[in-house]
Amino acid sequence: MLILRRLRIFVTGAAGYIGTAVVRELIGAGHQVVGLTRSESGAQVLEKLGVEVVHGVLEDLDLLRSCAATSDGVIHLAFNHDFSNFGASLATDLRAIEALGEGLAGSGKPLVITAHANGKASEDAVLAFIEQGVRASIDSLAPSVHGEGDKGFVPQLIRIAQERGSSAYIGDGTNRWPAIHRLDAAVLFRLAVESAPAGSRLDGVDDEGIPFSDIAGVIGRHLDVPVVSISREEAQASFGFLSVVASLDLARSSKATKELLGWKPVQLGLLPDLEQGHYFSKYH
Repeated sequence: MLILRRLRIFVTGAAGYIGTAVVRELIGAGHQVVGLTRSESGAQVLEKLGVEVVHGVLEDLDLLRSCAATSDGVIHLAFNHDFSNFGASLATDLRAIEALGEGLAGSGKPLVITAHANGKASEDAVLAFIEQGVRASIDSLAPSVHGEGDKGFVPQLIRIAQERGSSAYIGDGTNRWPAIHRLDAAVLFRLAVESAPAGSRLDGVDDEGIPFSDIAGVIGRHLDVPVVSISREEAQASFGFLSVVASLDLARSSKATKELLGWKPVQLGLLPDLEQGHYFSKYH
């Protein structure tokens, strides 16, 4: 893609599962990337990709302000996924967003953040910076961002099915699960930092609603275990902390986002990606 000029983009969480895909996408489009990472192993990964590495953590607010102020835009991906103390993770995220916004204030430059469950305060905070001259936008990704290296919900479902000897869905399994490939998500983040209008709420989904029973079916076939329907009362025992999510109907549309940014997902959907087999390699 031809870009008007090379941008210097500061990316938090740059060495993560989604972050490395975003970094590759930005560099492939001609941008310069400055990446925040807290680990030496992460730094080594980023250096190999051609990233200018910044060592630090989200709690270092002065560092975040400085990196934002010296960039042409920010993509904020880092988040502490500690579900045992999720409130603290949200609080850290809020303070980080405030620092990044302060660094960009008055510049007209973009700040793209990732939406998180119960993260309304962070979303409100980034949108408040619009009045301070920041081109703020929010990217709400599907609950399953799939691809090689995925450590999210789908690998957990596979692990549970392997351990229990059956792949389960709740009720008739028609509740729907949206998904997006990590490489398509990376393109969306690039488009957002390049051109998303201030105040944009972007829907990062490709598969807008896969019946949960279809996901369970593919898992069962690849693990060679039976696919079973369970009641809502049985869900907690089967799925543990995933029981609530596994019962929800989460269908979403990305039509408006595609029209706004010209975004066209081209990667495999979740079910074809599962059929590739890489999700199941450790079990064979």
